[in-house]
Amino acid sequence: MGLDFGSKTVGVAVSDPLHITAQGLEIIRREQENKLRRTLARIEELVQEYEIEEIVLGYPKNMNNTVGERGEKTEEFKQMVERRTGLPVVLWDERLTTVAADRTMMEVGIRRENRKKYVDQIAATFILQGYLDACKNREDREG
Repeated sequence: MGLDFGSKTVGVAVSDPLHITAQGLEIIRREQENKLRRTLARIEELVQEYEIEEIVLGYPKNMNNTVGERGEKTEEFKQMVERRTGLPVVLWDERLTTVAADRTMMEVGIRRENRKKYVDQIAATFILQGYLDACKNREDREG
């Protein structure tokens, strides 16, 4: 499962059973940034429904590779998700995934005012796909 954690939303993606492709699943929305109980409960439901074994969480680093406030909040969220699900959560560098998601929507003709509805889900898909590709490349080199 891939997650794109934002201040008001969490984009969710899952992989196919063979771990080759990532598909956007949904966007979990919340009214206040600090209200995470329902968000964590929904993630737990999805973990059970899709028989998830590992979670990949987008890690928003600055372009100079430092970790800012958003990254620190993501680290806290990672710990919450691990406690709630009992699963390992891998932090995955998400720099430019939102830009790539926005560009993709532009290329397929989604109007600017509608892009905000989908950007987190698409970003979660890019995060998970990047992780899946890296795992496949590592297997190919080692195998």
